[in-house]
Amino acid sequence: MKRSRVGKTGVATRPTDATVREPPDWRGEVLSRVRRLVRQAEPRAIEERKWRRPANPAGVAVWSRDGILCTGEVYKTHVRLTFARGAALEDPSGLFNSGLEGHAVRAIVLREGDAIDGEAFQALIRAAAALNTSSPRR
Repeated sequence: MKRSRVGKTGVATRPTDATVREPPDWRGEVLSRVRRLVRQAEPRAIEERKWRRPANPAGVAVWSRDGILCTGEVYKTHVRLTFARGAALEDPSGLFNSGLEGHAVRAIVLREGDAIDGEAFQALIRAAAALNTSSPRR
């Protein structure tokens, strides 16, 4: 598995897009956009691929900084962006539309044709990073 590394500048490096095999359809486009938004919102975030299995050989995209910020999972009918500590984040734009009853995670489920508010998503990424860096590790 290719891991991101922190370079001499302190900025996390990531696997090149060519090494990440996203579906060649709208789901891959969504994850590519999410990747760009995360990089812009939190340049020190590290991107990795975890939890590979036969049903999902590419694994799950995981963005972290002092803990998981968000994961990006591809399903047949949707893309799920799960925030590990989403219940602790304010979501004034109402992006979270799944896991609302839980005590920890919250998710954004996107189906074909759905758009994501880039500014609101980046605000969630920044808030998740601030929460992770301000909290003692568990």
